[in-house]
Amino acid sequence: MNNSQQRGSTLRSQTRRAELIAIGRRLFADTSYDALSMDDIAKQAGVAKGLIYYYFTSKRGYYLAIVEDSVAELVARAGGDTDLPGVERVRRTIEGYLAYAEHHQAAYRTIVTGGVGSDAEVLAIRDAVREELVAAIAEGAYGRREIPPIARLALVGWLAAVEGTTLEWIAAPADGADGADGRPDRDRLGALLVRQLRATLTVIGEFVPECPPPPLPEGPFDRADDLAPVTGRA
Repeated sequence: MNNSQQRGSTLRSQTRRAELIAIGRRLFADTSYDALSMDDIAKQAGVAKGLIYYYFTSKRGYYLAIVEDSVAELVARAGGDTDLPGVERVRRTIEGYLAYAEHHQAAYRTIVTGGVGSDAEVLAIRDAVREELVAAIAEGAYGRREIPPIARLALVGWLAAVEGTTLEWIAAPADGADGADGRPDRDRLGALLVRQLRATLTVIGEFVPECPPPPLPEGPFDRADDLAPVTGRA
């Protein structure tokens, strides 16, 4: 087999693996891990069971590959656009995070809760996601990813609250107006989380003088989704 044939074979293999992961994400979105057998998965995917074993070794390996793929998408949505100014980075981080949770609810729950029976490997993946998101927020707020331990703990606490809030939000009925009969829209929830972040940054500044909260711009904030309070920059 020449180099061109090898590249073609590798590309086909990568494409097939990605297709199986996409199918698995849909299946596990509707059915619990224990309720799906490898026979069920192969039937739904329209492939021989051996093909799934070939790419993923086991059902667990398949499940972890699906979780890792979901995590990669979440991080890409929430932590991308690194060249943007700080205020826009924070906006995109929170918008991307909530958009992912809203459109991939089962995957989001798996990532945040640790998967099947608090699977240790899934928990490790979740922890890596948290570290990346905390670093993205720190870079947006302070211009650097490495921050003192107590500042990092404060941001981890804020992110834990975000996770709980987001889980509650995606579980609420989507229809109805903002209030008792429905859930707030994504923009409004994002504005709430940003203001909570601003409060966290203020407390960090009290405990860590080298991490002062960015100054508030002059004038009132008229819009509920105005993110300027996070970084002090328009």
